[in-house]
Amino acid sequence: MSEIVHFINGQFVSGNSGRRQDVFNPATGIADKSVILANEDDVNAAVEAASVAWPEWTKTPALRRARILDKFKNILWERLTQLAEVISSEHGKTLDDAIGEVTRGIEVVEFATAAPTLLKGEFSENVGSGVDSHMIRQSLGVCVGITPFNFPAMVPMWMFPVALATGNCFVLKPSERDPSASLLIAEWLREAGLPDGVFNVVQGDKMAVDSLVGHEDVKAISFVGSTAIANYIYTTGTAKGKRVQALGGAKNHMIIMPDADLEMATNALMGAAFGSAGERCMAVSVAVPVTEALADALVEKLKPKIEELKIGPALDPASEMGPLVTAQHLQKVTSFIDSGENEGADVVVDGRNFKQDKQGYENGFFIGGTLLDNVKENMSCYREEIFGPVLSVVRKNSYREALDLIHSHEYANGTAIFTRDGDAARNFMQDVEVGMVGVNVPIPVPMAFHSFGGWKSSIFGDHAMHGMEGVRFYTRIKTTTTRWPTGLRQNPEFKMPTLG
Repeated sequence: MSEIVHFINGQFVSGNSGRRQDVFNPATGIADKSVILANEDDVNAAVEAASVAWPEWTKTPALRRARILDKFKNILWERLTQLAEVISSEHGKTLDDAIGEVTRGIEVVEFATAAPTLLKGEFSENVGSGVDSHMIRQSLGVCVGITPFNFPAMVPMWMFPVALATGNCFVLKPSERDPSASLLIAEWLREAGLPDGVFNVVQGDKMAVDSLVGHEDVKAISFVGSTAIANYIYTTGTAKGKRVQALGGAKNHMIIMPDADLEMATNALMGAAFGSAGERCMAVSVAVPVTEALADALVEKLKPKIEELKIGPALDPASEMGPLVTAQHLQKVTSFIDSGENEGADVVVDGRNFKQDKQGYENGFFIGGTLLDNVKENMSCYREEIFGPVLSVVRKNSYREALDLIHSHEYANGTAIFTRDGDAARNFMQDVEVGMVGVNVPIPVPMAFHSFGGWKSSIFGDHAMHGMEGVRFYTRIKTTTTRWPTGLRQNPEFKMPTLG
């Protein structure tokens, strides 16, 4: 059984905690690796390495930092499939999906290579007689990323490329469920020329999280995960004076209007609900067809497509959907289907009946795609984030009812509308109280030069991730006002300065 370790100050280290956790291949159900779980000493070593590296790294010209990230980007392109295969083996998502994940992460690295432009300040000449002012952006120091299992490469790359480009040092705490991608990233950053200590990885569980959040030398924390933990990290971190961006849960709705292209909407729902086995914070988990006739037609089209989903191991090119990440998560998703059925939803397609018959994969954490119809707002399968391949249909009779449904939910991460009506689409874009919106686009994940983040209980903190919001999060502004002697002498002034 191979062992997954930490990466601290440019070296792979085991630490001395003595604690380990199994890492499973979700397709086989077999634990073929173990990950070392950090203790407080391991966290302290990583933060200290980053603290020592920061003074020199932050004074490294932005162009040199960008060139290192550019080399790292090229390594990622060359070894994209290698990283994707590691992700698939520990997460369970199909290889094509993992390749897509890495590609979207590389886009943020590409954005971060523009560091010299992103960090350009502002200058105003003669704000007063002989007085100039200029504003610059400077790094914070040691920044931390705490990332989830569902995107073990992309979500870290939402964070550390921008943090490094802007002159910070970084400590990554990846999910202990699929930790190997983090070590490949660390190794390739070192190969690209990143100095020791600038990027570190500590594997771990809540002990590592609490040690990082409470560490006095950590200046900023980025988090993606459940709302409960996001709220905890935001509350705890900000109480200790840290800057925090914490992205939480989601329940993403897709409104289908009567004039929509129904085939287009159905295919969009298939990918958005069942891609990556629904383990995406931007997955569409609620379809909202407007009118009963449209709802009937939509369910009729969805049913055979879901029943025909090709479910199998990630590296099988025929697989359209892989297993869930752990046995515990499989049990959780199954329990939501149980509760939906018990509370009165119609189980049109029942993923609980799926049995994997491919040899060697009979004990994998597989579940079939599930379609629940006539779901009501008071059902737990609607209120809570399932994070699995379960699509709920909530029927509404008008656009206004559908919009009110979205607004009544505590989460506001992503949403979409499918329609041919420009007026309805424009009203939706303006009126919907959700952070990321798609029009005939089911998963409106912004490109790297825009920013990712929801509203309401889907985010805690004032900054979204990557794009210019990421630059603002990982920097603080410093404004300097200058006057040089001209031979004139002035008397002291005790009023508020007015330079104009």
